Parts: sequence; C-alpha cells; structure tokens
Amino acid sequence: MPRAYVLINVESGSEDEVLKELKSVEGVEESYFSYGVYDLITKIKADTMDKLKEMVTRRIRTLSKVRSTLTLIMMEE
Repeated sequence: MPRAYVLINVESGSEDEVLKELKSVEGVEESYFSYGVYDLITKIKADTMDKLKEMVTRRIRTLSKVRSTLTLIMMEE
C-alpha cells in the first residue's frame, strides 16, 4: 500500500483551518503542525500509486489556503 509524507506551506495564519481540513480527507493517516520551512506535515496512504497521486494533486493541493507542497513517497525494501 503506497504511503507518502506531504510537506505543506499554507497562507500565514491558516494553519489550524488547513489542518482541520486535512484530517477530513480520506487516506490521511496523520497531520501535524511543523516549525521551520514547512507549516504542516501529513502522512497519507492509498491503495495504488495512481490513487496516491490523485490524492495529492486533487485533494490536498486544491485545499484553499495551501500555497505549496513537497511529496516524499515512502519505499519498502
């Protein structure tokens, strides 16, 4: 089952709002505030790589107040 961490930058002051929205997205396992370069870190999972891609591009990146994302796909040995 594909999993990824999505590092997210949001509009200033909207961290709480976006975190709440993220937690309602199907496939989001965990979401946290972060201090540093990125505002939020979210761990996601999907049944296939195509569904994972769709989740990032159509569900997370399109949330209002999301400015940018960086996706780190986790690999198994």
